[in-house]
Amino acid sequence: MNADLAPHATTIVAISTAEGVVMAGDRRATMGNLIASRDIEKVHPADPYSLIGIAGTAGVGIELMRLFQVELQHYEKIEGAMLSLDGKANRLAAMIRQNLGAAMQGLAVIPLFAGFDLDAKTPGKVGRIFSFDIAGGLYEEHGGYDAIGSGSLFAKSSLKKRYKPGVSITEAAQLAVEALYDAADDDTATGGPDIIRKLFPIVMTATAEGTHRLTDEETAAMAETVIAARTQQPGA
Repeated sequence: MNADLAPHATTIVAISTAEGVVMAGDRRATMGNLIASRDIEKVHPADPYSLIGIAGTAGVGIELMRLFQVELQHYEKIEGAMLSLDGKANRLAAMIRQNLGAAMQGLAVIPLFAGFDLDAKTPGKVGRIFSFDIAGGLYEEHGGYDAIGSGSLFAKSSLKKRYKPGVSITEAAQLAVEALYDAADDDTATGGPDIIRKLFPIVMTATAEGTHRLTDEETAAMAETVIAARTQQPGA
């Protein structure tokens, strides 16, 4: 199968804070050189305290997210308790390995997983981020942020300049929107804020209070702040 015939989703960023984590994703899915969708939602709650975002083959990724959500719900109902954050990450890695055959045919999907660690021993280390490779390798990011997808290089470059340990959830959300804006500026597969269609990044948080999705009005305000700052810079 030609992988270009299947819509692909990019870009996802995650940022850890002392309060939890922020995850954000753009809304564009591409199919070769075409825009397959302008309003795909790539970031979802995995359970009440964790988030998952996907890059790669959109259909496979969305199905993987749904199966992951169901498995976590099933485990909690059977065991009467949630899996630990490490347990969730390991289960997601196993699911990616099960998709290796399809990935070798070009239908790869790489998730980004992050959450609030209910078992954290250090108060300031409750927000954790996990990335994966195509074979299901699991890697925890200790630098405070991570990104996946075709625009991840540009998003990480943006965060590398702007991220500082100790940022608040609100500040991290602003940084995530800014990183996606910068990624969209250099990567055609990443969709930037669409003022005309009123399409803005999906931004979610996971804290001690659970997962929360920012409203379109909140993300629009953040996007407009970034746009205003960029248009005031020479050569922007």
